[in-house]
Formats: sequence, C-alpha cells, structure tokens
Amino acid sequence: MYPDLDNPVQLPTAVANFKIAPSHEYLGNKRIEGKSPRKRRIFVQTETGSVLGIELDGSDNARTVKKRLQLALNVPAEKCSLTYGDIVLKNDLSNVRNDSPLLLTKNSLHRSSSTPCLSPSGKDTQQGDASGPVEILGCSDHFAMAEELVKDVVKAIENGIDPVPICSGLGGAYYLKNCTGENVAIVKPTDEEPFAPNNPKGFVGKTLGQPGLKPSVRVGETGFREVAAYLLDYDHFANVPPTALVKITHPIFNVNDGVNTNKHQQLMHASKIASFQQFIPHDFDASDHGTSSFPVAAIHRIGILDIRILNTDRHAGNLLVKKLDGVGRFGQVELVPIDHGLCLPESLEDPYFEWIHWPQASIPFSEDELEYISHLDPVRDSEMLRMELPMIREACLRILVLCTTFLKEAAAFGLCLAEIGEMMSREFRGHEEEPSELEIICMEARKLLEEGEAQICEDKVMKQEEFQFDMECEESDLFQNSEVKMAAKPQVASVFKVGNGQNILSQLVANHRDLIQGQVPAISMLSTSLRSVNLGEQGWRHQGAATKGSCLAGKSTGNRSVNEQLPTSANFVKLADMNEEEWVRFLDIFQKLLYEAVSNRRLGNANQKQRQRLGTSCQF
Repeated sequence: MYPDLDNPVQLPTAVANFKIAPSHEYLGNKRIEGKSPRKRRIFVQTETGSVLGIELDGSDNARTVKKRLQLALNVPAEKCSLTYGDIVLKNDLSNVRNDSPLLLTKNSLHRSSSTPCLSPSGKDTQQGDASGPVEILGCSDHFAMAEELVKDVVKAIENGIDPVPICSGLGGAYYLKNCTGENVAIVKPTDEEPFAPNNPKGFVGKTLGQPGLKPSVRVGETGFREVAAYLLDYDHFANVPPTALVKITHPIFNVNDGVNTNKHQQLMHASKIASFQQFIPHDFDASDHGTSSFPVAAIHRIGILDIRILNTDRHAGNLLVKKLDGVGRFGQVELVPIDHGLCLPESLEDPYFEWIHWPQASIPFSEDELEYISHLDPVRDSEMLRMELPMIREACLRILVLCTTFLKEAAAFGLCLAEIGEMMSREFRGHEEEPSELEIICMEARKLLEEGEAQICEDKVMKQEEFQFDMECEESDLFQNSEVKMAAKPQVASVFKVGNGQNILSQLVANHRDLIQGQVPAISMLSTSLRSVNLGEQGWRHQGAATKGSCLAGKSTGNRSVNEQLPTSANFVKLADMNEEEWVRFLDIFQKLLYEAVSNRRLGNANQKQRQRLGTSCQF
C-alpha cells in the first residue's frame, strides 16, 4: 500500500539521482541489492533543506546514524525517522546507495506550519563530507555532459565567480557561470521550491515531502523529475537539456530566518540538494513569439514527451526559442523544452498542454515519429528510472506506464497529437471539473477490477461453505439436517441480489470475463453509467476538495501562500493504492477498454466539438 496523498501528514522524502551498479538486480518492484561497500557516504537532508554529509562504515545502521545526528541536531534519536523514498528505514541500510540523500524527519502525527523543524546546530553537521562545492549524485554515463559543466562551474567558483539569483519564477534558482562569466548552468535547490522552508520569494509554509503546487507532486521532489524527463528523452528526441542532481555548497543560497538559527554556519556551509541543468542560450521563449513558425516536428516531439510523463505544466514560457542562422535558414527556429519539475505526478492529474491548441498538433504524426512511439517500452523505461533514480516513487512509475501505453495505442489508431491531448485533458462545465476520457477509462477499469475481486471473495466463501457442508454430511448417517444447512447457504450471496433475485455482481463479473476474453463493452455505455452518478453540486469533486477558483487557507506568518493563487484539483483516479497483483490486472483491463475508447474516438472525430477546459499553469 502506498501513501495517501489526500492525507497531509506524510513521511517526507529526500530527492536523489544516482546509478545502481550492474551487479544489482530487481524482482518486480522489489529492489534486491548486493552487499554494501565497507565505506559509503550519505547526505542527510533535514526537513528544512540543510544537508549533512556522513561517512558510513560497514557496521553502521539507521540507529547508529541517528545517534550521530543527535549530536548535530540536539534532538533525541528516538524522535526522528530516516526515510528513503517510500521506505522508512528501521535499521538496515544495505539498500541505501553511496552518495544517497536521505531525509530526516521529526516524528509528529500532527505537524503544523509553526512546529519547529530540524535544523543543524552542532559542529558535526558536515562530518565526513569531503565533497567539492558542486558534486553530481551518481556516476551514470548519462551525465557525462553535466560532469563537464560541473568542472567549469567549480573552477569559476574557486576563482570567485558566484552564482547569480534568478528573479523570475516562484522558486529559488541560480545561474552558474564559467571562468569567462558566461551562464553555463541553472541550479534549483529543492528546499527553495514554492512552499519549501527556504523559498526566497515568500512562498513558504510546508516541510519537504508535503503536497506542493500540485497535490500529487511533493515539496522538494521536483528535482528528480527534471532528471527523469532528461533520461526519458531517448536520443535527445525532444531536445531536453542535460540535467543531473547535485549536492552544491555556497553561502549565496537562501536560508530563511527561523529555519537555521546558526548564521555563522549558514555562511560557512550552505549545502543543498538541487537540480543542475545546462543553460541553453536562446533568443526568447514561446510566449514572445508567434507559434506559426514553430517546426511541426519540434511540437510533435515535445508533445510526445509531455504525454509520456504527464506534464502538468507545459506552457509557452518553458519552451525556449533559438533562431537558426545560416544559408537557407531564414526564419527557422529551434525549440528547447525546460522546467519538467511538475511531471510524473503520483496520481492521474489534469495535464496542461498549451500546444494542444496550436495547428501543428493537429497534423498527423510522421512515419519516423510513429516508429519512435512504437519502440517505446514503458516497462523498460520504469526499470531504467529505478536504476538511475532508485528513490523515485512507484506511483510515479505507474503514471509513466499508463500514459505511455495510452500514447502507443492512440497513435497506432491514427489519432494526432491534439486528439490525444484532448482525451487526457479534463472538461470544465460551469463550476465543475469533470474527468478526462483517459480518467473515465481508468475509473471503469478500476470498477471492473473491484467487482472481480468481490466475486473472487464470494466464490471463496461459497466454496468454503460447500466444503463445510460436505464434511458435515459425511459425518451424518441419515443426512437429516441437510435441508436446514442448504437453506442457510444463500444468506451469504443474498446481499448481491435485488428485485427479481438476479445476482448483479455475477452479471458484472461475467462482463469482466467477457472483457478479458476480448469482448469489450462499449465505452460509451460504461461512461454513461458512471456519469449518471453524483452529477449534482458535489458531482465529480474529490471529497474535501474545493471547487475550481477557490483557495485553501495556507498560512505562513508574513508570507504569501501559493495556494491562495492556484485552484485546487480533483483526484478522480488513484494508482498507488493497488498492490502489484491488482496493478497487473488493472493494466490488462485498461488496455482492453482503451482499445474500444480510441477506436470510438477515431470514428467520432467528425462530430467532436471544441471542449471548454480549465487548465492551470504554475509558471514554475
């Protein structure tokens, strides 16, 4: 069972990017690793964003690490927890990779924004950390370009060329320069994101690991999503700049008052976990230029990536535009997609695809693009991310598998980019947000799955009663009590009967069995049955969620809350609460329903009219 995003009391997680050695193996989603090396280094990130470097011996475990941290933080070890992605580390650290960031959280069932957070206060806050000012977390071949950039940045920092804060955006970001003063990279500390404790622009109020700008993207976890988008952009197909995760130290980084009371230490050791991305020189972004000159292939390739990773924030401001110089290139431009921190949410969100309205998105895919899509393997992709980003949450990987499967099926049926994006986008009617076509398919698949599970349970009960009945009959010489026992049996199944006594659940399960055998019910009929439920004032709205246009009462003394500016989003479909067996069965049902949905969509395109949507861009 995975964490419930609706519950704000969650164990936060650190953000990481590192490579699993070839000797490590995986069995499904269970990570099986070899023996840990005798000497390892970890970076413990506190809820407030500070990073503590610690050298581990082969005999170290979670208890000994917390005791060492107790000296630095002056907090009893038994009152803290070490988390590693979805896992709370009880004692064993064998699954923790070298250079892994862990998150140290204070055990509290009801933390408020005013609750004191953990922050370094002792002399051991950087014990064992002999790393340089910028160090990539991991040693993958994918980060070769980033490693070269890091060398240039480190040399510049040593020569007194400091990072430069970027004024735009809601989160903290900095230009990193080389020795000639040119911008070569952009770094975004995880603890300076919107809502994070050290946000430099007043958008604070939460600790790392709590729901952020998007309910299904946690504060402090956008960095590895930036890296995931780069890793998934095979062959530089969509032109995502090289991106890595780093541990970076510099006194210019922001630390808010009340977060770290040791100002001297702040100046000496402002170490943070951050995303590190190559800076791309450009002329402007897509919001400052007419879209008519954008190449069709560039829009298609960026759109294909956005669909795979369910990008919830693809607006014109995060598409860089470069003019191409040279003979025969007059007026031609190149597009560079950036800012992928709000992709791969933990649940099926409403995406924001600004390109959905551009004419290039309505042009059919080329043969090369269709071939690229056909070779995408969501299982391979998820395994790759587990290796390169072992702390990525399984719920995020399920979104990747689901959306890639949807893309492949829709493209194979001849749907264009705009049509696929429309099927993923929610419809807005009045003050209500209704689920997208993709979400409806998932809701129907989930319904059939649950009905099938209920039938399995009923069958087990019936078989158990039949077995008990047979045993009792064998023990009786005259079977005088058999009629009484037979009369008692229907009481279990009677709860599934109404009206004329027909077993409704059995009929639904029969439909499910027909589905598995290839006899797929019409999506339109299933959709109608779902839409007929709860379409009143609270219809389609997530329990406890505000309507579009309302705001949450996020409070932070003397600071603005981002929740005051952005509408809430309903959560119609969850994937994380299924176990592995249920997830496999869900995917099987989903694919069969999807076949019918895209075929119906293809046949009914001529009658489709433009829908009203309410997409929101975070401008993050």
